[in-house]
Amino acid sequence: MIKTIEDLKIEYKEYSDINGKIRRDIHYGKYIPVIRGIYETNENTPGYFLSSYIYGPSYLSFEYALSFYGIIPERVNNYTMATFNKRKKKTYVTSFGTFIYRDVPKAAYPFEIRAIEENSYVYFLASKEKAICDTLYSSKPIYSIKQLKELMFEDFRIDVDEFSKLDMDKICLLIPKYQSQNLGYLKKMIKGVSHANTQSNVREI
Repeated sequence: MIKTIEDLKIEYKEYSDINGKIRRDIHYGKYIPVIRGIYETNENTPGYFLSSYIYGPSYLSFEYALSFYGIIPERVNNYTMATFNKRKKKTYVTSFGTFIYRDVPKAAYPFEIRAIEENSYVYFLASKEKAICDTLYSSKPIYSIKQLKELMFEDFRIDVDEFSKLDMDKICLLIPKYQSQNLGYLKKMIKGVSHANTQSNVREI
């Protein structure tokens, strides 16, 4: 269970030395520090349960989400999170994992994310389509559809079969919210390929 320093001060309000009581509980493992002012009571809590509590508002996206959905083959150990208006990347290294937060445009932020409640925790996760858009937005600039395909299917190793199953209409609705050259090329690629033959066309790098 997540506990803030404010929660603990209320819980221990009858103690004469509240801070001393908190320090003792931390020392004996009752509370595990996550970041300054935030504690967890269970050392086995999965990191993704904590992802939205550490820094936010935020949701799981980028490489973590692509791996979670099986769109890329690699297992991603870091928790990659999307934020907005933070202006710089933030990284927190904790005993529950490494959490990396980076911005997407404010206009794009609220779309295609879902709140998941599990074991009394709530975390937020991008849809497959949103994770693709977020990842390309935050990637190195590309200048052609050919470079886009190389980036997606060679550098990121996005699975062509999984990509072909995505909702292309949903992606095209998201793209204008990013104002991104990379995503502009993604739209051009999608418009040049019918939904029925996406797989065969994206292989033609």
